[in-house]
Amino acid sequence: MSGMRTDEALRDAPIALGGPDSRMAALGSKIFAVNEKLLLLLFLLTLPLANPWVRGDGVGYYAYLRSALIDHDLRFENDYLQANKSFVLSKVDAQGKLLPRLYTKTGYVENHFTVGPAILWAPVMIVVHEAVVIASHLGAHVAPDGYSRPYRLAMACTTAFYGFLSLFLAFQIARKYFEQQWALLATVGIWMASSLPIYMYFNPSWSHTHSAFAVALFLWYWDRTRGARTTAQWAILGLTAGLMGNVYYPNAILLIFPTLEVGHLLLSNRSERDRPMIPLRKLTLGFGLFLGVFASSLLPTFVTRQIIYGSPFETGYPPIWTWHWTSPAFLQVLFSSDHGMFSWTPVLFLAAAGLPFLIKRDHLLGKGALLTFLAYYYFIASYHDWDGLSSFGNRFFVSLTPMFILGLAALLASFSRWLGRPSRALAVACPVIGLLIVWNAGFIFQWGTHMIPARGPISWSSMVRQQIYDVPLRITHGVETYFIRRGEMMQHIEQQDIEQQQLGQKTGDQ
Repeated sequence: MSGMRTDEALRDAPIALGGPDSRMAALGSKIFAVNEKLLLLLFLLTLPLANPWVRGDGVGYYAYLRSALIDHDLRFENDYLQANKSFVLSKVDAQGKLLPRLYTKTGYVENHFTVGPAILWAPVMIVVHEAVVIASHLGAHVAPDGYSRPYRLAMACTTAFYGFLSLFLAFQIARKYFEQQWALLATVGIWMASSLPIYMYFNPSWSHTHSAFAVALFLWYWDRTRGARTTAQWAILGLTAGLMGNVYYPNAILLIFPTLEVGHLLLSNRSERDRPMIPLRKLTLGFGLFLGVFASSLLPTFVTRQIIYGSPFETGYPPIWTWHWTSPAFLQVLFSSDHGMFSWTPVLFLAAAGLPFLIKRDHLLGKGALLTFLAYYYFIASYHDWDGLSSFGNRFFVSLTPMFILGLAALLASFSRWLGRPSRALAVACPVIGLLIVWNAGFIFQWGTHMIPARGPISWSSMVRQQIYDVPLRITHGVETYFIRRGEMMQHIEQQDIEQQQLGQKTGDQ
């Protein structure tokens, strides 16, 4: 069966009790259980990093939930006026009123951010809201307004949990095709050495962690059911695809996977005319149902666009025909000091380099991952703000976290086979991944505390010098402040952000 490794087939086959294969299978099961527990333990240890902070783009994402839950409408005046100062300054006049340009033709305040994160937060936040209302009636001094700490803390922890689920699902896929140690090391490496920690913990109100989860769920379910999918499974796959689209529009690119699958099955049917694998009518109906459910699942996006903009197809972003399709910023996206993906998070270079090796392990999965990455890369490189403005690394690619885990696992497994001894490969890979994690932690500290600009290009010489000399001296105090006086620290960071924005505006004017 496509994608089934020999050792996986042996693992799933009946095993004689007490034989060597039985002992090996039992050992593999124990290792997997340990790996799962290690991932869960790491998540629990890092959960206190979750930052109950709604700011920047997160104001727009969170507004859908808070306004619908508390105000029972989609009028975002309250949400925008009570947002963080750097967000408010660019949206109000001298009298503190929202600028007229923010209102659309329907009379609503524009909100081009997606509704998907609000959908994912909703199950937890509805329960939290009911609990806060009850507590307030019982005399607790907690406002049931969507802004108070219980709401923000629940939002942050829920986002972190979705981030963990994205990693766990990606680990499940990786361990299906690669040895346990490479699946685990790749998962931890991408988790801690990429841009994900910023949006999983520090800026949890932004959409990128939710996007990584939606992509992981789609990819996991696609891989689990491919080749012999029932009608109901086609419909469920369409729902997961719709969730991806509601959370982050470019995720529609991942429809490459089922499209490739259908093409592969059609070609297989042609080559096996005497014994077709899947009847053409069943395959066509299944794929058609998938597309229909996918389109129907985008209803939350269409409805909110209609209410806010007066058209279900108006996104609030620059028209797609104005993008730089013929002059994409290919090199800048990867290597620029202005949030280049590989230059800021080099572990993703290793992950991307591993995608061709994934094709060798499973042709359909690897080909889909490589084509998706290239299409996504071209899409982002053609966007006006390809650098992500205020971004750690290139935040747009956080969506592809599951594929990066697969790519890194494929590279590590191939490196192990090349060396011929897994122990030697581990002796090399673990320190390399460890160094990348440590480097990323220092870089995150510099970015988060504005030792380097949050927007625009940075000076690599200054960054490296600070990474070596300043970060080791300051990081202990910074971490202590983050846990003990976080509110004070966030206010200081916010003020620095405002000053950097104002300096950038002055520089631009000159």
